[in-house]
Amino acid sequence: MAGSPAEESFERSREAFGQVQEWLAGPEAAGLDHAAVEEELAARGREIQRLLFQDYLDGRAAAEPRLAQVAGPDGVVRRRAERGHARLLASVFGPVTVSRIAYRAAGAANVHPLDERLGMPAGKHSHGLAKMAAAAAARGSLGQACAQVTARTGCALGTRQAQQLARGAACDFSDFYAARRPPPAGPGQVLVLEVDGKGIAVRPGELRPRAQRRARTSVPKQDGRLSRGEVRTRKRMAEVAAVFDLTPAPRTTQDILGPGPRPPGPRAAGKWLTASVTADAAEVVAAAFAEAARRDPGHERTWIALADGNKDQIRHIQAQAAARGVQVTIICDLIHVLEYLWDAAWCLFPEASPDAGPWVRARAAQILDGAAADVAAGLRVSAAGLGTTKRAIAEKTARYLQAKAPWLDYPTALAKGWPISTGVIEGACRHLVKDRMAITGARWGVTTAEAILQLRALHANGDFDDYWAYHCYREHQRNHPATYQLAA
Repeated sequence: MAGSPAEESFERSREAFGQVQEWLAGPEAAGLDHAAVEEELAARGREIQRLLFQDYLDGRAAAEPRLAQVAGPDGVVRRRAERGHARLLASVFGPVTVSRIAYRAAGAANVHPLDERLGMPAGKHSHGLAKMAAAAAARGSLGQACAQVTARTGCALGTRQAQQLARGAACDFSDFYAARRPPPAGPGQVLVLEVDGKGIAVRPGELRPRAQRRARTSVPKQDGRLSRGEVRTRKRMAEVAAVFDLTPAPRTTQDILGPGPRPPGPRAAGKWLTASVTADAAEVVAAAFAEAARRDPGHERTWIALADGNKDQIRHIQAQAAARGVQVTIICDLIHVLEYLWDAAWCLFPEASPDAGPWVRARAAQILDGAAADVAAGLRVSAAGLGTTKRAIAEKTARYLQAKAPWLDYPTALAKGWPISTGVIEGACRHLVKDRMAITGARWGVTTAEAILQLRALHANGDFDDYWAYHCYREHQRNHPATYQLAA
C-alpha cells in the first residue's frame, strides 16, 4: 500500500525487544523476585511500544509520496515541498516525533497531507492520551489525573493541560446525544423524567448573577466564626436531569408502609443522565424533554415527571409540556413530604418521643390514600395551642400539603404502578455531582466543571466509548476540514 512503512522500518524496536529477551535470560533477572521482574518488564515493555510507534511513524514518513503540487483547504496551490518537518506527539506510549512533508507557498501557511491521513490532533496530545486524561479527570482530582497519565505514559501532564484536555474532550456532548438513536422501549413501559439541583463550590466571580449580588451585600454577623445560616463558600447550582423507561409495578399503601417485606417496585431501564452548571434549570428541563421526545417522538407513551416540590421545577416542566403539546403527569416526591411531616411531628412531640414515628406513619398513610387536605386541616387544629415558633413550623407543613395537592395523587400513581419517589435523580446528584465536585478543597471554574459533569454523565450512561469514537470523528472534521487535493 502506498505510504505504508516497510518491514525494515522496525529495526530499532526489534533490537529493543531482543535486549529485553537477553535481560530476562541473564543473571541479573535471575536474582530478582517476580515483583521486581514485573515492574522492570512494565517499564521496558512501554519503551518497546513507544519505539514500535516511533518506527511506524518514521516508516510512514519515509514512504510518503512527494507530490508536484498540492492545493490546501484555502485553495492556494503549493509547489514547494520539504521533507523533515517534525512535530512532537505525546502518546499513550510516551513522546514520539511525527515527521512529514510540508507543502509551502509564499504568504500561506504550510500544509501537511500526512497529518490528515494520520488524523493528527490540533495540539501535541494524541487522542489516546486525551481519552486517558479525560477519563481520569472525570473519576478523581485533576492532580490525580496528571499523576496517573504521567505514570502510565511517561509524558508529563500539568493541571492546566488536564483542564484543557477535559474541556476539549467534552465539546461534542450535546451533538452526540442529539444524533444518538434512543434505546428501544419494552411493552407497557412509561417514560419518566426527574429533575433536581446540587450546589458546587466555585471560584470568586463564578456565581450566577443573583447569588453574586447576595454575596456582595452579605455582612458577617460576628467576627471570628460563622453564625447560624451563614456559609463560608457560596455555591453555584448544578442542574441535573434524568430520563428513563420504567416498567410499572402496581402497589398499595400497605405495600409502602405496612410491616413485612415490600413487593418489588417499578423497574427503571435505559437511564440517561445529564448535568450542567452553565445552563439554568429551564434549559436542563428542556434538554430532558428533548431526550424524552427522542425516545417517544409521537407522544404515544405515558409521560411522568417527578419533582421534589420546588415550584420552579414544576413551572419549567409545565412550560415544556405545554410548548411540546404533550400530557405529563407530575408527581411530588414522597420522601420530601415525609420530611415535612417529621418537622411537624417534632413540634407536637418531645424530642426522641416514641409516639412521633407512629404519628408520621399514620399521616403518611392518609396522604398515600389521597387525603392530604385532611392531614393539613388536622395539623392546624393540633398546632393551635403551640407556641409561636412551633406553630409556624406546623403551619409551613400544612401550607406545603395544600400547595402541592395537585401533584400528590398517590392513589392513582400506586394503582398504575408509577414511581412516587425521586430515587434516580437523588442518586444522580450524589454520583454525578457530589462525589466528584465536592472533594476537599475543590473550587471550580465553571467551564472546567461543566466539562467534568458531562464526562461523568457519559460514563454513568455507559456511552463514553461510543462518544469517544464520535468525538474523534468530529475532531478530524474540525482539524482537517478538507482533504488535500492534487492541484490541476
